[in-house]
Amino acid sequence: MNDKMYTAALIGTGRIGFTLGFDKKREQPASHTMALLANKKIRLIAAADTNQENLECWEKFVKGKFVREAKTFSTSEELYKAFTKIPDIITVAVNEDSHLEECLKAIKARPRLIILEKPVALNSKEAEKIRLAAEENQVPVMVNHERRFAADYNTAKAYIKKIGTLQSIRGELYSGLRIYAPEFEKDGSYSLLHDGTHLVDIIRFLLDEDLENPIVCGLYKDDKDAVRNFSAHYSTKSCPDISLYMSGRSRFFSFGLDILGTEGRICLGNGYAKFYQRKESKLYTGFYSLSRDHSIHLPKKTGYFANMVQNAVDFLDETAPLKSPLSEAIADLRVLEEIKAKLQ
Repeated sequence: MNDKMYTAALIGTGRIGFTLGFDKKREQPASHTMALLANKKIRLIAAADTNQENLECWEKFVKGKFVREAKTFSTSEELYKAFTKIPDIITVAVNEDSHLEECLKAIKARPRLIILEKPVALNSKEAEKIRLAAEENQVPVMVNHERRFAADYNTAKAYIKKIGTLQSIRGELYSGLRIYAPEFEKDGSYSLLHDGTHLVDIIRFLLDEDLENPIVCGLYKDDKDAVRNFSAHYSTKSCPDISLYMSGRSRFFSFGLDILGTEGRICLGNGYAKFYQRKESKLYTGFYSLSRDHSIHLPKKTGYFANMVQNAVDFLDETAPLKSPLSEAIADLRVLEEIKAKLQ
């Protein structure tokens, strides 16, 4: 058994970096801080944030209670200069418009692994700069597409083989945030990028296929010319009918997938996962119906954040590949950009 310990530093102590760890309704750990602290093979030794209030709250929570010495810095540059030996893991959990800058700085510091929040960058051009720098400096980058690590979605990936030939996949994402408008590209504050990256990534993960050449319809724009509704349709070798539906004018948040095969069905999303198999019908003689498969037992927690950090540890232990590598996140961006081109 490999008992090697790894050090980690956090860039960004805001919501995903820290404070979502206090949300009592969310499955915990729900932030990078809490997930890093919870892993027995990681020592979180430093954090940097330009927001002094956030940084002070982080320091007060972490110091003494979890880490004997946790250093804090106002900038990532200060953090890197302070260590003669760079932490093994650097987690970049800043806003989307700072991903390129902060990830390039982290790569230049040459840790053994970078964990980067999704989306990888504002666009694929910026993402390519990250990829080239990572390759040049031989620094692997993992992107936190959390559903790749969740027990329910991994169960679904295995279960797809049991539902026969795929007939259709319907992905839905509903929220109140605008889907797209050109003026928001500068900071990434639009749902196609911020949330759509999850929808595209998990479908690609489940199918092990790319999504190309979308047919976009159902386009609806508000009085400010911001896109509020659309659907995108694909056909691949494994599934002839893949549909993505997004709404940015809903008064609720909903994320879900409906996967239909010739022998069964999978329905899963935020807070639910249901699996169905073809069985002899209890309602009609000579017919078959879909019946809930109660043999599937999921753990109470999906482990989405904890499993992500564990995958980082396993990678450094050389016992597993990265489950969400940079290359997959860049491919997600390209899918989103093909859609975006047809929304304008």
